[in-house]
Amino acid sequence: MANKIVEVKHLSHRYSVDWAIKDINFEISTKGVFGLLGSNGAGKSTTMNIICNVLTQIEGDVFINGVDLRKDPITAKKFIGFLPQKAPLHTDMTVDEYLYHCADIRLMPKSEIPVAVERAKAKCGIAHFSKRVISNLSGGYQQRVGIAQSIIHDPMFVILDEPTNGLDPNQIIEIRRLIREIAEERAVLISTHILPEVQAACDYIMMIEHGNMVFKGSIEEFNNYMDPSVLLVIMHNAPEGDSELLKIEGMERVERLTRTRFRLHFKGDDSIVSRVVNEAVRNNWHLREISLEKESLDKVFAKLSGKF
Repeated sequence: MANKIVEVKHLSHRYSVDWAIKDINFEISTKGVFGLLGSNGAGKSTTMNIICNVLTQIEGDVFINGVDLRKDPITAKKFIGFLPQKAPLHTDMTVDEYLYHCADIRLMPKSEIPVAVERAKAKCGIAHFSKRVISNLSGGYQQRVGIAQSIIHDPMFVILDEPTNGLDPNQIIEIRRLIREIAEERAVLISTHILPEVQAACDYIMMIEHGNMVFKGSIEEFNNYMDPSVLLVIMHNAPEGDSELLKIEGMERVERLTRTRFRLHFKGDDSIVSRVVNEAVRNNWHLREISLEKESLDKVFAKLSGKF
């Protein structure tokens, strides 16, 4: 049986007295993009730093391609590529100089380095900047150089910590596309607290909140928690009280924002839209606008963490 790409067992770590993460368990056995989601301070970077052997855990074990990271870190790290939140670029070097340097400190055979550098530049779309000093590149292209160093040794597992942080919208789209392309050949774990990042790039999600793993599942399973549960409605001849609206099947709560604007909280699927429209026509409520509002990421965090 083939080894799992990554296996994390009962991982726990604390700084001083407080536990940063507690009893984290997950495994990655296939290619694709895996999202490590959580609010700021949830324990994402701690988990990633341990998996990369930047930090040594208090408890638990990490195996990369079956190799115990604590017992044999040099062998295990040959299978890992890592881009921390702040890319470790030597900005006074050219792109080629930097990538040759990164390949060298990865202990790659000298004969393999030129081909590896060209392959990484081509994959990341930076071949035309080979002789450019890194400090003269835009933020988006500097990030591409950072990603290139993470795949220079052709690892089976790549970790990207907040890979689109600080980029403009166009750069974010390009980096997301690059991540998807890289994941066609290997497993990629990205850390983020930004929901659109997860929905745009990830196949599978693990969510940490207050140091605990509160969700593991596919993007489809996660999106079930993001189903619409609120209607935003404008009615120019709305009923005086809430009782008429609460009679509509599935309606749970009415929130009056202004005299004509309402937030209607409901339970069930979005077929309630038709019921609200029908009631509005029947009662001459002068419905002018109706739209679905999805739950915020904060509410999803709270729901999955058991804090309502």
